[in-house]
Formats: sequence, C-alpha cells, structure tokens
Amino acid sequence: MENTSGLVPVDLRILVKPDAVEEKIGSVFLPDQHKDKLKYAATKATLIAVGENAFKEWGPARKPVPGDRVCFAQYVGAEHMGSDGERYVVMNDADLLAIIEA
Repeated sequence: MENTSGLVPVDLRILVKPDAVEEKIGSVFLPDQHKDKLKYAATKATLIAVGENAFKEWGPARKPVPGDRVCFAQYVGAEHMGSDGERYVVMNDADLLAIIEA
C-alpha cells in the first residue's frame, strides 16, 4: 500500500487511516456534535505505514503490515491531516488491539 499522506511515522509509531464516520443512520442525518463524538470513537482503520521499530517486541505473533485492516483502542494517538487531504491518526504500535482478517 502506498503512503500518499506525506506523514512518515518514526520509531514505534504507526500511521492509520480511520474508517469514515457515518453521516446518517437510515434516513436521519446526524448532528455535527454527534458526528464528532463518533469520529473520535472510531476503532477500525487501514494500516498505512509503520516506523522502523514498530512491532519488533511482538515476538512470534503475526505482525501487521501496511494494507492490513486493524482495530485500535478508542481515543488514542494524534489526528493529522495528510498532504492528500485525508484524515490520519499517528499512534504507538502498542495501541493496536487486533488485525481484522477477512
């Protein structure tokens, strides 16, 4: 997976692209305040890039690679706007909870 964000994670950091937040449920549009709350509670994302030391301490477990779908803990990391205009989150590798397998 190509990293078009212009953001390169360092050391133990990883870069994920969170899933889009729903703007409406059924035929009801969500108010902005509710959308903001959902945006920060997003826990599913696509792994975009990893720092040079990320996942080294994970032992023999399967290590996530860019392109994997992942779950992460709520309210972790720092949100940044990429140079491509997309929203990304930079977080520690330890904040990942699971790899989502199809």
